Amino acid sequence: MRDQAPGIFGNVPFALITGAAATSAGLDPWLAIGMSMLVFAGASQLAAISLMAQSAPAWVVILTVAVVNLRMMMYSAAIAPYFRHSSTPRRWLFAYLMTDHAFALVTTRFRPDELPAQMDAYYLGATLFMWVVWQIGVAVGVFAGTLVPASWSVEFAIPLVFMSLVLPSLTTRNHWAVAIAAGLAAVFCASLPLKMGLLAGAVTGVVVGVTLDHFFPRSGQPPRERPA
Repeated sequence: MRDQAPGIFGNVPFALITGAAATSAGLDPWLAIGMSMLVFAGASQLAAISLMAQSAPAWVVILTVAVVNLRMMMYSAAIAPYFRHSSTPRRWLFAYLMTDHAFALVTTRFRPDELPAQMDAYYLGATLFMWVVWQIGVAVGVFAGTLVPASWSVEFAIPLVFMSLVLPSLTTRNHWAVAIAAGLAAVFCASLPLKMGLLAGAVTGVVVGVTLDHFFPRSGQPPRERPA
């Protein structure tokens, strides 16, 4: 819990905005809370809420959420050696509880060949702490959002949250190229039917990122500090 605390406090405003955005988009409060417990992925929840607010078809919402969460497949492959001795039910639970913060915490603090005997307990303590705080934050945002007049247009916070998540992570030329390509694709495809602009932007970003990392791997590495 102590190690996870910095990420927890940073996610509280995100959870509040996610809950308020769900209410502003017209979702039933208990449906919004249920979705949060089932999905447990902030970026995907906001993407789904944004699409549902625009009356997008269910299959578009589901496909968009899947694309947004593709990074979890890479996280899972990278973190699997840490839990090779865990039982199958535990690995299923750990997969559900995985977040960006949990992945970064475990992989930077421990090495796969030097794991503590209580690795499962450490991961469970960190991720459950995040899960509980996130659900409480979303619930508070949902019910507080019902007190906010619709004329305030709280949903404008959704793109602002995504921008705050993306911009600090753009540290290489490849990152910027992917962000620009995805943004342009989303803008030019905004008029597509079934609200496919967001999905087009996500797919474009994935394709451009994989291509650049293959042909220009050095541009995908953060610049090294020059010796003093």
